[in-house]
Amino acid sequence: MNKVLASAAAAVADIPDGATLMVGGFGLCGNPENLLQALHQRGVGNLTIISNNAGTDAEGIGILLAAGQIKKMIATYVGENSIFEAQARSGQLQTELIPQGTFAERIRAGGAGIPAFFTPAGVATVVADGKETRDFDGRTYLMERWLKADFALIKAHRGDRWGNLTYRKTARNFNPVMATAARVTIAEVEELVEPGGLDPEAVITPAVYVHRLVLGAGYKKPIERRTLRPA
Repeated sequence: MNKVLASAAAAVADIPDGATLMVGGFGLCGNPENLLQALHQRGVGNLTIISNNAGTDAEGIGILLAAGQIKKMIATYVGENSIFEAQARSGQLQTELIPQGTFAERIRAGGAGIPAFFTPAGVATVVADGKETRDFDGRTYLMERWLKADFALIKAHRGDRWGNLTYRKTARNFNPVMATAARVTIAEVEELVEPGGLDPEAVITPAVYVHRLVLGAGYKKPIERRTLRPA
């Protein structure tokens, strides 16, 4: 089955107001740049975004924040985005901050069909407020629920027309696990090949998890902050 669409705009055309989206990336590395731009240009709002971070003021998920398109952020780190800070402090933006390991496991659980699990992370902190705890072998654990989404927007390095994906180095990050935990997974790739053009041993996300595919273009691949030693 050929899952390739003509454009990022076509790939996100049915994402409605109020949708819950997972967005891949660690910092700005591995962000689906084309899909985020297309979503921004559509102007949909009241979105719940599940992503490791909120981008920067002008890059990544930050462009959606700046346009007021996000209602709630579920994330682990948001320190590079002053717009996030201002909206959270004013009450405009709902926030749920999660320990990063718990964040990853909640998404994995969503993809695996595991509704809840127990972890020691967050016990006796504000993370545990309102959540069930249990003791196992003399240690207290906190119950966490799975995370799932209506759509996952992810970025891969190479993909074939069936939707098999490979990743490049750190850009792999949360993209593969998010692909498993959404009702519809939309992937953008830097290079598109015919079926059989990928080494099967290198495929990280099998085609069964991918519903739509877009060939990306014009990547900026920005970084949050660059510090160089004096010459």
